[in-house]
Amino acid sequence: MQTATSPNVPQGVRQLEIGPERDGQRIDNALMTLLKGVPKSMIYRLLRTGQVRVNGKRAKPDTRLSQGDMLRIPPVRVAERPAEQGASEGAISQVAEAVIFEDKHFLVIDKPSGVASHGGSGVSFGAIELLRQARPNEHLELVHRLDRDTSGVLVFARTRAGLTGLQAAIRANEVTKQYLCLMVGHPPKARFDVNAPLKKSILQGGERMVRVSDDGKPSLTFFREMEQYSGMRLMQATLGTGRTHQIRVHAAHIGHPLAGDTKYGDRDVNKRLRERGLHRLFLHASHMSFELDGRSYSFSAPLPDDLKTFLNDLGTSRKSAR
Repeated sequence: MQTATSPNVPQGVRQLEIGPERDGQRIDNALMTLLKGVPKSMIYRLLRTGQVRVNGKRAKPDTRLSQGDMLRIPPVRVAERPAEQGASEGAISQVAEAVIFEDKHFLVIDKPSGVASHGGSGVSFGAIELLRQARPNEHLELVHRLDRDTSGVLVFARTRAGLTGLQAAIRANEVTKQYLCLMVGHPPKARFDVNAPLKKSILQGGERMVRVSDDGKPSLTFFREMEQYSGMRLMQATLGTGRTHQIRVHAAHIGHPLAGDTKYGDRDVNKRLRERGLHRLFLHASHMSFELDGRSYSFSAPLPDDLKTFLNDLGTSRKSAR
């Protein structure tokens, strides 16, 4: 989308050409992005009174934009916000150098642990904000999320078709997502499923927690043992559903929480593991695959060096998967 003016200051009529990133998007949703800081009520008033036009014609809130359309936006005064301080060069470089795949529709990174997927809740810059600073001339949207401490495959969309197509596939459970995680203790079987409904709740301090509850949403995780270690098991977890904190809560539910999990894990065990060199949650998004418009996509990220080193130092009873 091309424009020579900023939406955050008073301005005259703008004529914007719709690019591929907004192809198929509702006009009201597009305006909420383009006119950040403008109340929704004003946006709908502009549409209702015919001040917003597409190719010279009045537009309704549910009008779908198409690539190449000319969008007319009337003068709108938006309160100027204080300029945000940019992220550090080191943080930007860390994410920019983590790219493992890119094409017309997608950009994929091997997200480092400690980097949030997006800003908010006390985090100024997440992976999406850092990538946008690294690539200011590109349109990027976050397709899904990983917990801040979880490393691995994270996908961004470069086009509207990529964003809506992959999100629809995720909702339909047509995407394969696999993780590597280290379980505390010895699960009785090398292969097992955990089918337990999960419910989100907010604690008094604002912390988000998830628990197993009969009135929660159906949740299914498939676990498979990969390697044995002293007092631990390296497991592959494949998502049958994609609930918040699903693998972590399901692991804790069966009495084998993930190593380094400060929210759902064992505090005493985590303390001992920190003394042995594990300073993060042992959960890594190792693989993601799906099909879109007749093309197969498959992304993989190897176990990070810090987790490899910890496993190598963990114990002498290592054994390959059964």
